[in-house]
Amino acid sequence: MNNISKIETKALDLFYGHFQALKNIHVSIPPQKITAFIGPSGCGKSTLLRAYNRMNDLIKGVKVTGEVLLDGKNIYSSKMKLISLRKRVGMVFQRPNPFPISTYENVAFGPRIHGITNREQLDNIVETSLKATGMWKDVKDKLQISALALAPEQQQRLCISRLLAVEPEVLLMDEPCSALDPIATAKIEELILELKKCLTVVIVTHNMQQAARVSDYSAFMLLGDLVEFGETKEVFTNPKDKRTQDYITGRFG
Repeated sequence: MNNISKIETKALDLFYGHFQALKNIHVSIPPQKITAFIGPSGCGKSTLLRAYNRMNDLIKGVKVTGEVLLDGKNIYSSKMKLISLRKRVGMVFQRPNPFPISTYENVAFGPRIHGITNREQLDNIVETSLKATGMWKDVKDKLQISALALAPEQQQRLCISRLLAVEPEVLLMDEPCSALDPIATAKIEELILELKKCLTVVIVTHNMQQAARVSDYSAFMLLGDLVEFGETKEVFTNPKDKRTQDYITGRFG
């Protein structure tokens, strides 16, 4: 792997009260690649993902030490503005969470928050963002219909469109297909592969096959430790740590 990192994690520890969820994490996320965090439930995957846009800050009793560098700047610095950070680093959750407003207003929401009020400009952003996720043809004549009326897979695409509307640099995806059927999952995976042409994507998944299909790099986590990180093909076919091999071959997890 080259030395260029979009996100670099240095000596990151995270505590929920007295419980240590992340232990001395060092990892570099390369730009415009898909990195998968894998490991059994409760190993710290989602916690690490949320550390990249400080979503853990919303949880009472969280303490973080160490550094997370975005393009070389520590996002845990007191100078970091959270609105700016979360514009640059967007997040998609396990279950689609569209706002209970129209499809149009869901996508226009972020640009409006960031000061864009011109209707023509908003129209262009909405169209471009929906086209990027393959949604435009399906909803262009139904933009004023509630987003809650969409199918689950369309809702997930809409949530991704909503993020793309503010032009993020990084897309964090916490098990984005766990609530979807296999056909819908395949469509979202195709979209993820398309998005890495312009974004850095970090995905948490329990699905080994999914990690193997879509990711360029994989990080195996266990009990808050980052056990192994490398190119996905290498991690899956020639793991350096026996714990990684045991997990990938189904001996535990």
